[in-house]
Amino acid sequence: MSAPMYYKGIYHIFYQYNPKGAVWGNIVWAHAVSKDLISWKILKKPAIFPSKSFDKYGTWSGSGTIGPDNKPIIFYTGVIDTKQTQVQAYAVPKDLSDPYLSTWVRPERGNPIAMVSDDLGVNKTAYRDPSTAWLGRDGQWRMLVGSRWNKKGFAVLYRSKDFKKWVQAKRFFHFNSKLGMFECPDFYPVSISHKNGLDNSVTNQPVKYVFKVSLDLERYDYYTLGSYNLRKDIYVPDKSSIEGFKALRYDYGNFYASKSFFDPSKNRRIVWGWANESDSSADDVSKGWSGIYAIPRKVWLDMPSGKQLMQWPVEELETLRGRKVEMSYQHVNKGEHIEIKGVTAAQADVEVKFSFSSLEKADKFDPKWDKWDAEGLCKHLGINNHGGIGPFGLLTLASSKLEEFTPVFFRIFKTHGNKHKVLMCSDARSSSLRQGDELYKPAFGGFVNVDMINNEISLRSLIDNSMIESFGAGGRTCIVSRVYPTLAVKRNAHLYVFNYGSEPLIIKSLNAWSMKAAKPMM
Repeated sequence: MSAPMYYKGIYHIFYQYNPKGAVWGNIVWAHAVSKDLISWKILKKPAIFPSKSFDKYGTWSGSGTIGPDNKPIIFYTGVIDTKQTQVQAYAVPKDLSDPYLSTWVRPERGNPIAMVSDDLGVNKTAYRDPSTAWLGRDGQWRMLVGSRWNKKGFAVLYRSKDFKKWVQAKRFFHFNSKLGMFECPDFYPVSISHKNGLDNSVTNQPVKYVFKVSLDLERYDYYTLGSYNLRKDIYVPDKSSIEGFKALRYDYGNFYASKSFFDPSKNRRIVWGWANESDSSADDVSKGWSGIYAIPRKVWLDMPSGKQLMQWPVEELETLRGRKVEMSYQHVNKGEHIEIKGVTAAQADVEVKFSFSSLEKADKFDPKWDKWDAEGLCKHLGINNHGGIGPFGLLTLASSKLEEFTPVFFRIFKTHGNKHKVLMCSDARSSSLRQGDELYKPAFGGFVNVDMINNEISLRSLIDNSMIESFGAGGRTCIVSRVYPTLAVKRNAHLYVFNYGSEPLIIKSLNAWSMKAAKPMM
């Protein structure tokens, strides 16, 4: 849904936008710019809009690339007829001296750059979302396009010697016969020795590769870690990296169609995801907008395990922190909740480290629960099923008498060999008194791959009115929830630490800040 890019001191975000209303349709590429990822200026003129023979019926998602001679370029999907036939096209800035790159042109010559090749059995109406390109050791550029045939999802590889003429590879870059459409494919290297990000074209240092797809069947973003076979030009997941609907996810909540980019100004890779609305289309029309971006996240490889990614909000977010409240070494007994007073609970940043004297009271993980994924287990157990260690965590966007609240919490279980299994949940079922089928109130959840040897675990939650973004164990597991309280709004919202487990909880440290609203970039 987006194409983030950094060019000569300016961050750019291109995004799918309907200028005629807060519903799907009439999609153009809107364009916003920023110097710090926090304060943004929305440019009046769309970067791309349907008007050419190769995009007359739609200008859909794509990516940005800093291409040959350090020049920016956009790849995007054009729709060419009423049958939804899709092709890939490109656009370039009209004036590179314009710091905001406010005007983009789509040359007639050379467009479209890629069309469906009949000999590979690609679906012409499910062929979209070109990726950021990378330069290979052989001097050829490469990019991916997502597609499917029936339930078989795949990424089509294209190569170019001059960034103008693109040739489809004879074999798929990667595929899976059961996952359906590969939307918004993303492919990039991560270092196995440091947290710094890497340019997509890096080949001169030891890395793992990330292959991410947004799976249309479930509307979640899944990724695997693996290697890049340069000779065959294919991606090969590690044997320990599970594929499919049980694969790792960037986020176990409302987070989709993400794209990453390399930020050379701070040597980091940033991933950006979209969180859609969970209320009705009529609500969207009333609000005048629909869908928001999650906070940009720095992403790197967990070390030394090398088995998953870590994510954390970009450091620039801290410039919005206002009044600070602190707690340390405070005990919370079973059934207690302690209010975090002194911060604007509807718009806050809270970091807390929990600890326990012992984990002996942890409940055994029932083998029957294996039939559920983490989300299903969060829904099954909820917050009212009290255990030995947990549930414990935060009650966010809570009303004064707890008629409404969204709990973000952990449960810790014992498994074989005295090991522990950690479940993280963000449960919106109690988030609003509003009833009806048009309000989606799910219980999201993910397991946290963390060693509980010190009996400690951390949680950070960013709370922003209808958005709760939570990062468990330093960013090992992330969950975004969209909620629409009726009572816990603005100054009537409260924030609590709670413990519903029998083992007393220790708040080892807590730092919470009121968060200021970001100002538009001038």
